[in-house]
Amino acid sequence: MSTISNNVRKTRATLADGRDLFYFDDSAQYVSGELTRRLDDPRPLTDRFAPIVGEDGSETPITGPTMRYDVLTGEWIPHAAHRMNRTFLPPADANPLAPAKPGAAYSDGEIPAEDYDVVVFENRFPSLMRVPGVVDVDTLLEGEELWHQRPAAGRCEVICFSPDDKKSLREVSPTRMRTIIEAWADRTEELSKLDGIEQVFCFENRGQEIGVTLHHPHGQIYAYPYLTPRTTQMLAQAQAHRAKTGRNLLRDVMEAELRSGRRVVLEGEHWVAYVPMAARWPLEIHIAPRRDVADLAELNEAERDELATFFLQILEMMDRFFPAQEDGTLTKTPYISGWHQAPVGEGREDLRLHLQIFSFLRSPGKLKYLAGSESGMGAWISDTTPERIADRLIEEAKECTK
Repeated sequence: MSTISNNVRKTRATLADGRDLFYFDDSAQYVSGELTRRLDDPRPLTDRFAPIVGEDGSETPITGPTMRYDVLTGEWIPHAAHRMNRTFLPPADANPLAPAKPGAAYSDGEIPAEDYDVVVFENRFPSLMRVPGVVDVDTLLEGEELWHQRPAAGRCEVICFSPDDKKSLREVSPTRMRTIIEAWADRTEELSKLDGIEQVFCFENRGQEIGVTLHHPHGQIYAYPYLTPRTTQMLAQAQAHRAKTGRNLLRDVMEAELRSGRRVVLEGEHWVAYVPMAARWPLEIHIAPRRDVADLAELNEAERDELATFFLQILEMMDRFFPAQEDGTLTKTPYISGWHQAPVGEGREDLRLHLQIFSFLRSPGKLKYLAGSESGMGAWISDTTPERIADRLIEEAKECTK
């Protein structure tokens, strides 16, 4: 066990199949060490790296996900066929992200403890995974010079924001949000140290419309063994900007938005939120620190403290963007929220931490589909304007402060 900043205790456990699990506790009796979460996993799972035994008794070494290089776009495409069998919208009594039920018979839940504050564990069905003994080398598929492939030797983790499956991230307390930030920062720092990792991405998918397969409030953390297309594009733009001006592009973007003020929706001492000038989604907000910070691990205590309440305000604004439900409760706007962080190595000084949160919903019950132009050509066409999005968010920001 170890105490990290903001009175949070981190405790490591090992699941039955060998995966890592980490409890991040802010409850006083766990922070003090008076109590400890359950560390053993009683499930009869085999080691995830154990050979596969065939019907004839023969053993085949386990193989992990692979990735292939698309020579037409310069992108690596992971292939993880085993994810076809992952858990999909289970009934409430079979939620694998819920705490274990006191006194209940064995169930295939991922968390051994009967309660938790925040918990992070390795994904049971990862898109990226390093298999011991498998060397991360570039090989040619079928001997063709154009067809390169490599092991997808990264890591995928799940972060559970609350033990309550009826809550959303917006509904956690500022104290719990602060603990979540500590968990994001801790995992960013630790995953960045792993061999071959080039960037870390903390993100949340909320809503079945987005493609969520488990309704429990949770997010994911990917450690990529390559730079993603989005990061590669931003890095190229940022390096060209630096070569021309000597300045950081993302800082200049934030300062331009502040000078304009037209699309700024929330300001704090350490953080700024705005609708980007060229927003492509029907609802999109960027959150950036005023100080140049490469990733979540570099945030200081004051920045983390303010972010806890700042982020919750933004989430409430998102849920107020569309009309409330008939019973008066806020609409749970489906969204994707992701922290863009600087690369672990080369190019780190050219990019800057910021969060992008966006929704496919263009009006209640109507989604923006990525049809021919967006999906086929990657050419976005927006159905609204950034200024209209900002005006609506600012209107709802006033409601948040009442």
